[in-house]
Amino acid sequence: MSHPHNEPPLNPLPPVVIALFLVIVGIEITFNLGARGLLGGPQAVGWRLGTMERFAFSAEIFAWMRDSGRWPLEHVLRFVSYPFVHASFTHALFAGVMLLALGKMVGEAMGSLAVVAIFFVSASGGALVYALTIGDTAPLVGAFPAVYGLIGGFTYMLWLRLGQLGENQIRAFTLIGFLLAIQLIFGLLFGANAEWVADIAGFAIGFGLSTVLAPGGWSKLVDRLRQRS
Repeated sequence: MSHPHNEPPLNPLPPVVIALFLVIVGIEITFNLGARGLLGGPQAVGWRLGTMERFAFSAEIFAWMRDSGRWPLEHVLRFVSYPFVHASFTHALFAGVMLLALGKMVGEAMGSLAVVAIFFVSASGGALVYALTIGDTAPLVGAFPAVYGLIGGFTYMLWLRLGQLGENQIRAFTLIGFLLAIQLIFGLLFGANAEWVADIAGFAIGFGLSTVLAPGGWSKLVDRLRQRS
């Protein structure tokens, strides 16, 4: 048994959360060093724009793939590559901090594989909903749809907990409600963009996935399917 004085004051972050965060931060540091002329030479100034053109999700490219029936791998990969490319340092910083916080809570409750599944499925699903409903010409970048998926996972676990305690489960949606209110205020002040559609879709997908990925969730689903068959 470990002595209480030898235990770390904070629970360590799941390795997969650290890995995702380091990829986001590493890419952003590279962009900033290049923009300052400290890395890559003169051409490094355009690294961010070039990376966005290659890896951002594009509703127009998706529409072309759907209409033509052609699905080149380089464009299909945009569904999972765009969360690692951000429009600015601040954009990446906020996404990274939220990833650490939500990833830690979801990882401790459901495990590292659940974090990976929620992150990438929410990102892909958010991009798909964005393309099908908005079809904006602006590229979709940033980890927020994936992070909102983790918020969905956290919300589901809190929803279950409140139900076990016999308390009002609507309280579980306080965080997402607060974030949506902040987005609305910023939209009114600085102009809204359509990326909130991908964020909300990511949240819904993360919440839905958690019903299966949460401890005991898969067995409950199987039992329900057996009862209906």
